[in-house]
Amino acid sequence: MRGRFLTTVVLIFLLSTLLPSSIAQQEQPEWRSIGIDPETWTDGPVEEDTPMKESFEGNAILVIDVTYHRSLTSEEYQGNITIELFEQWAPITTSNIIEHIEIGLYDGIFFHRVVDDFVIQSGDPECKTEGVYPLTSPQCSSGGTGETIPLEHDDNLSHVDGAMGMARGAEQDSADSQWYITDTEQHGLDPENRDDGGYAVFGIVRDGMTFVREIASTPTATNPGSDQGVQNPGPDLLGRPIREVHINSITMIGVSDPYGNINSGGYDSQTYNTISDFDTKVLISITFIVTILIFGALVYITQIDPPKTLDDESELVLDAVLFEEGEDPFDKQTDVVILKDDSID
Repeated sequence: MRGRFLTTVVLIFLLSTLLPSSIAQQEQPEWRSIGIDPETWTDGPVEEDTPMKESFEGNAILVIDVTYHRSLTSEEYQGNITIELFEQWAPITTSNIIEHIEIGLYDGIFFHRVVDDFVIQSGDPECKTEGVYPLTSPQCSSGGTGETIPLEHDDNLSHVDGAMGMARGAEQDSADSQWYITDTEQHGLDPENRDDGGYAVFGIVRDGMTFVREIASTPTATNPGSDQGVQNPGPDLLGRPIREVHINSITMIGVSDPYGNINSGGYDSQTYNTISDFDTKVLISITFIVTILIFGALVYITQIDPPKTLDDESELVLDAVLFEEGEDPFDKQTDVVILKDDSID
């Protein structure tokens, strides 16, 4: 009984440590406690009457620091593009982007594709200048981290002017690290307007849209001002800028604070969940399966009686059956067989 009790205690302890309520929480990064007032944003895209025009408290804010040339002979310009991420509607995609930003994946790469009145595209870690631009890796425009995420849609998100979305290959769940920003609305990329599942929107430009437009119109080898007939933000060589459009860095700078609660300390966000809804569902499913297995093992162990020995202090009771001479004892269903022998006193 003592061994069975200890086994039960151990199993209960393991079970308690695997419950979904123990989903990992971690201390928030410093930028999560910095509130950004949307009133400071003055250079946004053309607004549409969609939920995306509103800034939501607590949504992550990033800044793309970029340098570019407006023409073949112009001087170099620098600009900051501020983007709000819709974490409440695209948790998988935004978590993916934030993770890449925080490890510096995008620092030092360039926009490998710009198409006027369509999109500007970057996010490929292979697209770094090797020596003198445009010398770069042969994998530039088709590279990534090798870790893809599922295609994520929400009815609140669409390809409005200034939308930020994920580039992908032919497979719907092939998005990796590459992203794009729309220059004018591109609702032809929304899932309801395509047969291939469309593309995932996860953010929008809040400030610095002028820089997006100027980057989109920068000279390219294929002349972005012409009708290229390409309506796909996936990677290709069309629209490679003749002069480098360089991303100096992408930085998480804070969270949207439209009501002033975050900077005043009134925003309840001491910790935040670092596991996306998708990962949470997987974790809960695994936990449920493990729980069932442990419970089954517990029931099985408690049903097994340890073997009795003659040294046990407890009473040992055995069933006995007497047989007449000539009967076959093995025809009877008994645990113990005692033969009747007249010679036994």
